[in-house]
Parts: sequence; structure tokens; C-alpha cells
Amino acid sequence: MNLETLKTALPDYAKDLKLNLGTLSNETSLNDQQKWGTFLACAFATGEAKTIHALVGETMDRLSPEAQKAAKAAASIMAMNNVYYRFTHLVHNEVYRTTPAKLRMSVIGAPGVPKPDFELYCMAVSAVNGCGACMDAHEEELRKAGFTTEQIQASVRIGAVVNAVSRTLAAEAAVS
Repeated sequence: MNLETLKTALPDYAKDLKLNLGTLSNETSLNDQQKWGTFLACAFATGEAKTIHALVGETMDRLSPEAQKAAKAAASIMAMNNVYYRFTHLVHNEVYRTTPAKLRMSVIGAPGVPKPDFELYCMAVSAVNGCGACMDAHEEELRKAGFTTEQIQASVRIGAVVNAVSRTLAAEAAVS
């Protein structure tokens, strides 16, 4: 599977998603590792099989094995962190914000790709998972690394579309 088969799998009512996939696959504000790593990380974050298979196929020759692993690691670590830090952000008892998380997160320090690229993957996955605290933290790190508003927004646009595609395919599978 690849991006074209993913677009073909979408129902007619999701034409906007098909068009957005095409537009985002041609995004030029991000380099290929940043763009395709973000696509792959967001696919894994959604957990939807067709989306994952299509984007694994699409990125197989576009990303190094290290970048593929880093994208998957971003989805994995953010699945944990987005829940934990969303909790600390939303709960009214502020003691949780100052208490050590006591969760292992070593991949963030050594992701196997340049740290800013990994931060970009984490930013998009955090948007998919809806963690404002994590989005703020990753946006700050991306700004420090010199990323522009356009680049950060591009990563979140990728996350939004991949999420919508996966939800659409899951909903269609549920009624089939």
C-alpha cells in the first residue's frame, strides 16, 4: 500500500481528505525526513491499520531505517506522555505539575534522528492526541531550533489529515 491506495480507499464524501493528502505530500516547507517522518508518526499514533500500512509503504524508500524507527518511537512515547501531561495540565491540584513523572523517556534524548526532527514528529502526534501541555513544550523546542510558524503548522496539518483519514476509514469499516 501507499498514499495513492490510501486515497482510493477513502469514500467519495471524504474528497477533501484525498485532496489534502495530495497537497501535504507535496509540502515544501519541511524536508523529506521531517515531512514523511511526521506522516509515519501520525499514522502510528492513530492505530488504524490501513493508514499505517499505506504510510509504511509510502515512507519505506523515503526514510532511513533510523528515521522510521524515530517516527514510530515518537508515536509510542507520546501515547504515554500525552496522557500523563494532559492529566497534570487539566487536574486542579497543582502538586502533580511539580511532582516528578517517574516515567522512562530516554528516546527523547537520543531519538536516532536530529532532535528537532523528532520534536516535529512529537508535536504532530501531540496534536493528534490533544495534549496542550505537550504541544506547548514541543512548539517551544521547535522555535529554539529555528522552525518557522509555517513549518510547525505544516506538521500539525499532516497530523490533522492523517487523523481524519484514519477515523474515516475506521468508521467505514465499522459499518461494512
